[in-house]
Amino acid sequence: MPGRILIACSIFPALGLILASFATNPAARADDKKPASVLDFHVKDIDGGDVALSKYQGKVLLIVNTASQCGLTPQYKGLEEVYKKYKDQGLEVLGFPANEFGAQEPGSDEQIKEFCSTKYNVTFPMFSKIVVKGQGIHPLYAYLTGESTNPSYAGPIGWNFAKFLVNRKGEVVARFDPRTTPESPEVQAALEKALAEQ
Repeated sequence: MPGRILIACSIFPALGLILASFATNPAARADDKKPASVLDFHVKDIDGGDVALSKYQGKVLLIVNTASQCGLTPQYKGLEEVYKKYKDQGLEVLGFPANEFGAQEPGSDEQIKEFCSTKYNVTFPMFSKIVVKGQGIHPLYAYLTGESTNPSYAGPIGWNFAKFLVNRKGEVVARFDPRTTPESPEVQAALEKALAEQ
């Protein structure tokens, strides 16, 4: 009997430690789940389907918030040209319609898709309209613009067609002002540098 009591006494403290670790681990597990890169996010495509950005592992990404009624809307043409030029080397242009700037993207996803395909012959991936600044900001853009998550390129989106360049590992390596066109020498040079890295 004393032996059994001794065993019980030795088990229960260990059980207490196990329970205590379970009590503290949810926070640790939540920390583990914090996105470590752009590739950790899920988004909706323009047709409403769920897309894990991890599918672009090993690709170079140019992430752009777009709008259909902006003075910069003709940049769709440049984005498509850049996409066609570099897609065989591993570039993906990801377009995210947003309506935060001058309400210049008022349409539905269906209307946006129609506009992009008929007006600019867009073939690069387009996604469902999201919020890229302020209240209701999409987690992807909270990550891209956050001081703690992307300190080198943080800061709120200033206007339509801001561009984030992401390397093959899912790391943001450059950010370009909305007025910097996709075909500009600085964007082309940054794209080529990122594409050259394996």
